[in-house]
Amino acid sequence: MKIISVVGARPNFMKIAPFIGEINRYNADARDAKESIQHILVHTGQHYDTRMSSSFFDDLNIPHPDINLEVGSGTHAEQVANTMVAFEKVLHEHKPDWVVVVGDVNATLACSITAKKENIKCCHIEAGLRSGDMGMPEEINRLVTDRLSDLLLAPDPISVKNLKDEGVDERRLEFVGNIMIDTLESNRSNAELLEFEKILSDNVLDENKFKIEEVEPWKKYGLITMHRPSNVDDKLIFTNIVRWIMEKASSHMRFIWPIHPRTVKQAKHFGVWEDIIQSDEILLMHPIGYLEMLHLNMHANLMLTDSGGLQEECCVLGTPFLTLRWNTERPVTLIENGGAGYLVGNNIEDINREFEQLLLENRNPVKPELWDGNTAFRCVQAILKYK
Repeated sequence: MKIISVVGARPNFMKIAPFIGEINRYNADARDAKESIQHILVHTGQHYDTRMSSSFFDDLNIPHPDINLEVGSGTHAEQVANTMVAFEKVLHEHKPDWVVVVGDVNATLACSITAKKENIKCCHIEAGLRSGDMGMPEEINRLVTDRLSDLLLAPDPISVKNLKDEGVDERRLEFVGNIMIDTLESNRSNAELLEFEKILSDNVLDENKFKIEEVEPWKKYGLITMHRPSNVDDKLIFTNIVRWIMEKASSHMRFIWPIHPRTVKQAKHFGVWEDIIQSDEILLMHPIGYLEMLHLNMHANLMLTDSGGLQEECCVLGTPFLTLRWNTERPVTLIENGGAGYLVGNNIEDINREFEQLLLENRNPVKPELWDGNTAFRCVQAILKYK
């Protein structure tokens, strides 16, 4: 059997790494070469990441890609079209039995379409996530990929229900759990070994180095990640959130903010950059590595985020969190569904109300069903037994 796996952005590598590790374990136990799985990892190069150095792969035991399509940036249409053209050539050359895609980036959509046009079976890991928001490009990618894929591997019972409600044949569907939690569980101990002081000193923005002459006051902290257009592209919304953090939330704790380049650009454009830089209660850092963020998340008092993956990690780690979005494709992480966070959008009154509620919450790690670190094994087995 020959499998081509596709990644398009850094988070995809962390989702595919456990899958490849499980293939390697399967091959080590295979009785002969005929039973083994030949695997090829394709990186579309959708997101160029200057911080994706060799240490990123080595630290997380992530395999380097066998093929890089070097698609680069561009509009959604440009990325999808360029990926399809380049990936079609890969399929013609290697003729795989399966194409495996993960997540919801443009590469996921483009490669699933290309695989099906070439009559190659397609498997989607992380199938069935739905936000209900057709204004999100990722939602379009999820819907189309799930419609086309032969095998849908769902991360949680809500995703399973979504697919069944859409009329998916149960023979195409398997509940396997969350593969990102495989990565979290395998890296917990390494993340714990990192030194808090070194994380801060290695990543703090030059403009904020003066704030860590004394590190001790920063050890009671909340974390902030915010990059989505709905939060940072509207001046009123963005400045209201920033003011609330500086004037209200920071009266309870300090905040460490690994800040996205898009957010930096908008903060400068809207005239609040200098205020954030000078705030005694906010420490700005460059975007940080997975292990560093995992360490900070493990010890944070709470998280303010509009990231999808961090909702999942907060849930498992027990970090109380607020999702700064009006919808989420990961409702299993919310307190109403047994998780650890609240969905609050970007309305300041809602944010403040639920923030004050979170201040009363203790850390309560929650593992939804099958979020046990063994999802990659179930993924490989599902492909092997597919008929």
